[in-house]
Amino acid sequence: MTWSHPRGYDPMVATSAAWKQQTGVEIVWDQRGLQDFESFPVKDLARQYDLIVIDHPHVGQITAERCLLALDVPGREADRAELARGSVGQSYPSYTFDGHQWAFPIDAAAQVMAFRADLIERPPATWNEVIELARIGQIVLPMLPPHSLMTFFTLAANLGTACANGPSELIGAEAGAAVYERLAEIAALIEPSNFAMDPIAASEALARPDALVSAMPYGYGYVSYAREGFRPRSLSFADIPALGKHGPIGSALGGTGIAVSAFSENPEAALDYAYWVAGAEAQRTVYANSGGQPGHAAAWEDEAVNAPVGDFYRDTRATLEGAWVRPRHNGYMIFQDAASKRINAGLMSRAPARDLVASLNHLYCESC
Repeated sequence: MTWSHPRGYDPMVATSAAWKQQTGVEIVWDQRGLQDFESFPVKDLARQYDLIVIDHPHVGQITAERCLLALDVPGREADRAELARGSVGQSYPSYTFDGHQWAFPIDAAAQVMAFRADLIERPPATWNEVIELARIGQIVLPMLPPHSLMTFFTLAANLGTACANGPSELIGAEAGAAVYERLAEIAALIEPSNFAMDPIAASEALARPDALVSAMPYGYGYVSYAREGFRPRSLSFADIPALGKHGPIGSALGGTGIAVSAFSENPEAALDYAYWVAGAEAQRTVYANSGGQPGHAAAWEDEAVNAPVGDFYRDTRATLEGAWVRPRHNGYMIFQDAASKRINAGLMSRAPARDLVASLNHLYCESC
């Protein structure tokens, strides 16, 4: 099971076809929408599928539910060491939890900047430049839950006051208020329709020939939109604009990993495919060539992979390397949904910053 976007589905089909040619083993993929991908219980999928594409914040929950097979099997230490060396930022360790490896990164992503190079001379590099564009209606910002919370996370870490990813309050009252006030500042300048947009919808709005906006400063990057002909207008990508003084650090890490069901009747065959599809050779060839957004550094550094997508990987690499790993404890996914909805409700009702932050801290402590 994977997610229903060309970036998520097409490379799984293509790599499975290549794998069948090599091994004779057939793998058939189903797909689910992005919202389901972010919230549907992995344990339910694990009872239906041998292989599952997951998001790293699920690992605490799946560890407690014992629904996935640990991938750190004896005899394959050298393979895992190679995968760890090829990690883009924290992608590989984001799936390490409770002493085991629960997935291998096959897709690396974080919030990055997307923009129309034909509409603006250069992308905004600072928060003030983002606000200037927002004041003239040129900014699109995906705010559909959980993406409002993802931007809160990114801004907090970029300011040097990263949110907790362990058992404590989420963020200090003063630091949290400063982050929320910045989010409120830009939220007041974007169209209300942004609150119904995820990064795909925002990218679609940006890629229209008659686009009314020219930049998405914080949103998960989709390499598909950098490819000529994917949409009427292709998008360019860059590192996130800096709110703090330390450059493009702190972006909320995304991406996906390949996991194996603990209930699989074919665990060895599933493990073999998982190791192969996450490896350097598959990632920089068939995976990238079929529209995937690889999770291995060998692909991110490859000239042949960068050329057809306008240097998407090179131009966002610093953001990925400095990305921040979200909390992963059992209970986080419930918090993620509730907190992003609380942020949006607060923005729409102009709730006082300190009250909103207190509410987030309460929800987070409850989740731990």
